[in-house]
Amino acid sequence: MKTMMFSLRTTKEIIRDPISMLFGLLFPVIIILLLTFINQNVPNDLFNLTNLTPGIAVFGLSFMSLFSAQIIAKDRASEFLTRLFTTPMTSFDFIMGYTLPLIPMSLFQAVICYSVSIMLGMPFTVELIFSILLLLPVAILFIAIGLLCGSLFNEKAVGGICGALLTNVTAWLSGAWFSLELVGGWFERIAYILPFVHAVDMGRAVIHGDYSNLFPHIWWVIGYGIGLTILAIYIFQKKMKSS
Repeated sequence: MKTMMFSLRTTKEIIRDPISMLFGLLFPVIIILLLTFINQNVPNDLFNLTNLTPGIAVFGLSFMSLFSAQIIAKDRASEFLTRLFTTPMTSFDFIMGYTLPLIPMSLFQAVICYSVSIMLGMPFTVELIFSILLLLPVAILFIAIGLLCGSLFNEKAVGGICGALLTNVTAWLSGAWFSLELVGGWFERIAYILPFVHAVDMGRAVIHGDYSNLFPHIWWVIGYGIGLTILAIYIFQKKMKSS
């Protein structure tokens, strides 16, 4: 009950900033539209929607890190969170309260991306639904990154880290709109150490019905998501004790 009440309050805080929310939801759609129009004017099927959409959906979820980081950083800077530290709520309650409202928002964003792609000509299949559901652990991964950054840095810092830095890292090291094999070398090796390209690869595997290639990508995403969530809870707990 405590977590749900805090989750409801977090939802209200997100709604109070509709411009950022709309930007996070619509920016991936703009990219899909732009790259699709480019694809219509090049001789090769460079930005095939079936390959492009899972990548853009993962890129779009990087904005969830910014939202979660900003909320927790704002609360840390105000007396609101300090007062809540005197309640029986645990660090787990706080982290779940910040996380839960962003999960349906993440899935809604994914549905918008895929819906736009369907309207642009991508065939609707059962695998498409599975591909959307697989974005749930990806969403948790990005939310955990935001919660960790929000627990460590102030609001101005998280704007740069989870805004400019993380979105660019996700865009370039996930292979969202180009194959990392084209670059190869150390760039590709670094990318596959991080979870972002694994999130894209598992989405593409499922949407093509190639379930055998779902592994080991999903374990990378789940492993990073669980690890970062546990770390965020630990750091937040340390901050609670020091306040």
